[in-house]
Amino acid sequence: MLKYTPIILILLYAAAMWYFSLWRLKAELRERSTPLKDPRLQPVLEQLGRAMDLPPIRAHVYEIAPVNGLAAPDGRIFLTRGFLDKLDQGHVTEAELASVIAHELGHVAHGHSRRRMIDFAGQNVLRLVLAGVLGRFLPGIGGWIAGLAAGAVSARLSRQDEFEADAFASALMIKAGLGTAPQKSLFRKLDRLAGGRSSTPAWLMSHPKTETRIAAIEKLEARWNIR
Repeated sequence: MLKYTPIILILLYAAAMWYFSLWRLKAELRERSTPLKDPRLQPVLEQLGRAMDLPPIRAHVYEIAPVNGLAAPDGRIFLTRGFLDKLDQGHVTEAELASVIAHELGHVAHGHSRRRMIDFAGQNVLRLVLAGVLGRFLPGIGGWIAGLAAGAVSARLSRQDEFEADAFASALMIKAGLGTAPQKSLFRKLDRLAGGRSSTPAWLMSHPKTETRIAAIEKLEARWNIR
């Protein structure tokens, strides 16, 4: 039993850190968000709701400048003020923002927040084990390599989540009568809207490349016989 104590402690630490980060996020969102009441978006929120046999989808505005969407662990959906500013400036459309909301609904539907907690704990165990093994053969850099490997695993899992949320959004947008064109057009704009392409290696990126995401959507459209 004692030999498993370090792993158990790491799992407990990971769980504690995860719940602490959730608590901080919840407090941040409570202080810096308001219900989304933009009449321009009300029609698409109603369309998404009808497609899910629900009332109009409720969303919130997260009052920060970066362009992003967010699915909170409690299931609430957020658009950042930065995204709404882009709507004001004519850089994005209401349908494109609907695709963001549909994507975040995909994260909620697939339970990605809960999955990330499990993955986070597993990655910490992986980092510990690799650091211990590699440290014997590569003193000084074993821990760095272990961290890099755990980061690559984390990034790959995150990209899988993004593909799942994209697929959910595509299906919902089609059912809502909005189609996938807004989703794909927004992807083509995102690098510019967010401030330029990242120099992060592809295998360490938390989101798939734009062209890969669009190709995955078009593959789904071919399977669904959508023209």
